[in-house]
Amino acid sequence: MKVALHEHFLHINRRALLKSAAAATLLGATAKYTPAFAQNNLRAEILKIPGVGSGQPGDAEWQKVGELCLGATKQSVKQGEFKGVELTFLGTNASNVHNVLSRGLLKPWEAYTGAKITWIDLSVPDFNARLQQSIALNAIDFDIIEMGAAFEGDTCSRGLMSEVPDWVKKQVDMDDYVNYLKAPVGTWDGKTYRVSVDGDCHNFNYRTDVFSDVDLAQSWDKEVSEKAGLVHWGLPQTWQQVQAATKFLKGKQVGGMDAFGYLDACKPWGGFGFYYLASRASAYAKHPSDKAWIFDVDTMKPRINNAAWVRAIQDVVDALPFEPADQLGMDPLGTGFTQFLGGTGSMLAWWGDIGSNVKTNDNSVIGDLTGFSILPGSSDVYNSTTGLWETLSSGPNRAPNMAFIGYGLYVMARVDGDSLKHRAAWSAVAHLGGKDLSLWTAAYPSGLQPYRNSQFNVSEWVGAGYDETFVTSYLRSQADSYNHPNAAIEPRLPGIYQYYSIAEDELSKIYSGQVKPQEGADAIASAWEKITDQLGRDKQIALYKASLGVQ
Repeated sequence: MKVALHEHFLHINRRALLKSAAAATLLGATAKYTPAFAQNNLRAEILKIPGVGSGQPGDAEWQKVGELCLGATKQSVKQGEFKGVELTFLGTNASNVHNVLSRGLLKPWEAYTGAKITWIDLSVPDFNARLQQSIALNAIDFDIIEMGAAFEGDTCSRGLMSEVPDWVKKQVDMDDYVNYLKAPVGTWDGKTYRVSVDGDCHNFNYRTDVFSDVDLAQSWDKEVSEKAGLVHWGLPQTWQQVQAATKFLKGKQVGGMDAFGYLDACKPWGGFGFYYLASRASAYAKHPSDKAWIFDVDTMKPRINNAAWVRAIQDVVDALPFEPADQLGMDPLGTGFTQFLGGTGSMLAWWGDIGSNVKTNDNSVIGDLTGFSILPGSSDVYNSTTGLWETLSSGPNRAPNMAFIGYGLYVMARVDGDSLKHRAAWSAVAHLGGKDLSLWTAAYPSGLQPYRNSQFNVSEWVGAGYDETFVTSYLRSQADSYNHPNAAIEPRLPGIYQYYSIAEDELSKIYSGQVKPQEGADAIASAWEKITDQLGRDKQIALYKASLGVQ
């Protein structure tokens, strides 16, 4: 039998065993929390579509949710008002969500308003290149775009966006956004251009069965001398402990299946894979006294080759021999949706999609075996001002990575000259960014995670069928990340994915052993300096300071 086929069948058997082990608990939790809400409670009603434990939602469910959430549209738009209006929507189709899901959610809106939408679907690795090409050629061929706030430097700074009308702000209730998604995020020169549909940060996902295993606890006590402060077997609290646990788990088994520790995303992913190194680095590189951690705020000198970032890169290199054999070929989708949801690995930094997929994605076998926290900390933190490592009196340094700052919906300025098209485009955006609809997208597979204060009501999630302990842990990991005083904020800079893409290319050389970590980090820094000079150093410094709230 070919090795690939053998591994494929092992993967299937592994998933089947884990599903069998979790099935009884999952059924019990679903029965316990099946809701009995009145039909006039819209939020409760849509959360029952299809209900946690009832299979993964698809187009029929998306359309039903979209139809039930049309109330706000019907209050502001007459039936058929946009007949003859044609809109083009550009976004990603990652993991069969984003654009794919938005199609279903907007079909009832199209039927009611009369407007028609043409979709431009892009893979995540292709998104930046397509957007930059459109900008460079002055050939914007879309009316609505779903993108992360990090792209605002490329688009808003060039006057390419339409300002959010006041009626849209009111319809979507922007005051409900968590604080870190309020201004200056989504704004440029005091004008608002974004309707948020997501609130991104990387949290920490882990296997509860692995870190409560009695046999592993006994082996840990007997075998491991350098425990990095993890005196007794349990969930690692620092990256140093993550490293120790990952090395320890190599060759171990849990429930008769091979155990692995942390899962690193090593394959380039259009610049978006850089976030996964950044989540390893933030606790090392983001000092509580310094808002900056990627560039020096006064000079835009890269920090990617300083001691903190090089340590994080070295951590990946040191951990790879203890991770699954195919880890070099894994991009973030592979680590999250193939490996972790499929039962491989016990620790993973990812966006909040994992938490809303482990119990609702048909491919998940770990629905009752997953816990959540903010990203691990570090026993010491690098001070870029002094060039020294410091041990804080407050304990391990934590710095949750606010990676991507969430997806938002934007309307392009090209519609501003056509009042009917302008109104139609913003109506479509307001529908997708609605307060009730967004609760459903946070609770089910969508590529979007909680981003509104109203979405942190545990009882609503329990009503959908989520286990209370599970969803409390998940929501706390998000809220504690958003509100952390030392959160590592991403800059909204022009060219940000030029920086990230070049870094990914060089990192892949390091991870495969072609160059040493410091050498590769120096190459990234050199390339970043050239990008900054090309884009205008003084301009980039000013925008970087603005994005961090630094004078």
